[in-house]
Amino acid sequence: MRESQSVSTPDLAAFMRTVGCWPAWVVVGVLTLGVGLASAVGVEASLPPVVRYLPLAASLLLFGLPHGAVDHLAPARAAGQAPTVRSMAAVGLGYLLLGGAYTVLWVVAPAASAALFVGLTWFHWGQGDLYALDVLGGDHLESAGVRAGTLLVRGGLPMLVPLLRYPERYRAVIDAWVALFGRGLDAAWLTAPDVRLGLGVGFAALTVGTLLAGYRSDDAGWRRDAAETGLLWAYFLLVPPLVAVGVYFCVWHSLRHIVRLVGVDEGARSALATGGPVAALRRTGRDAVPLTAVSVVLLVGVGVVAGVDTAPETLAALYLVFIAVLTLPHVVVVAWMDRTERKGLGWRSAEQ
Repeated sequence: MRESQSVSTPDLAAFMRTVGCWPAWVVVGVLTLGVGLASAVGVEASLPPVVRYLPLAASLLLFGLPHGAVDHLAPARAAGQAPTVRSMAAVGLGYLLLGGAYTVLWVVAPAASAALFVGLTWFHWGQGDLYALDVLGGDHLESAGVRAGTLLVRGGLPMLVPLLRYPERYRAVIDAWVALFGRGLDAAWLTAPDVRLGLGVGFAALTVGTLLAGYRSDDAGWRRDAAETGLLWAYFLLVPPLVAVGVYFCVWHSLRHIVRLVGVDEGARSALATGGPVAALRRTGRDAVPLTAVSVVLLVGVGVVAGVDTAPETLAALYLVFIAVLTLPHVVVVAWMDRTERKGLGWRSAEQ
């Protein structure tokens, strides 16, 4: 196998800051400040359902669903090769087998499938932030232990912290997933105050311990990591879960992965060099259009055939279960890219 051509270059790091970081920092920061100032007067409680579900709905077309719609091309590109019919078919077969198996699991064991989805997303969103931190540089990520801790912390911020402040809303979302299959979720223990206190204290200790283990007084990468971690703690504690996770999915996680897709695509890198960020995003967006369209049609078809209720919470549950089925093979693709590019938990790019 040829070594990956997608090493971190100054141009890719600048692109990550411009596209993968600044929009997320601004949006998340403004929302955190706004909700923090308004929560005392109950503004969040007055939001109609259409507004609460709007970020999640937007993710159908705005970065969220499309960020995984280039998976058929990404593994070959990460290996420094042009995609072929064979390589694309291999990814398609993986999606069919893994996604199909997970679909069956949802039908026969929806509660276990919901727990698996939370765990997969925790790992995958940690993957995404670890990659971005690598691209931006930072000596504090040299240790495999710090890398593992960083992945757990970054993935746990969107997946665990909302439970600490909004337990009933968190549980209602998971209940809706299981209810699609005519089941109930016996998880009252999860929202119990003592359980949440233990989880919160443990996760806070993991956060602080990981940052301290990687501390470098002269490392700008460590300072960026610490600042982002603090911002996300505040964001997920203050902003209601549906809005917080929907916005994070679109402007934080997905944009960072799209930057990665540009980094492994020779054509997109050329577009970035000659036409700037917009040209690079346009090229990657073009690659994502076909499978995004197929996914949306398939999702609508499943909803129509299943005859699901059109209430926002039911439609959101259907969409998230659909995303769950796609997440399993997507995580495998990204893990393969990590290994090919020598990133992930135990390796880094040779130039870092």
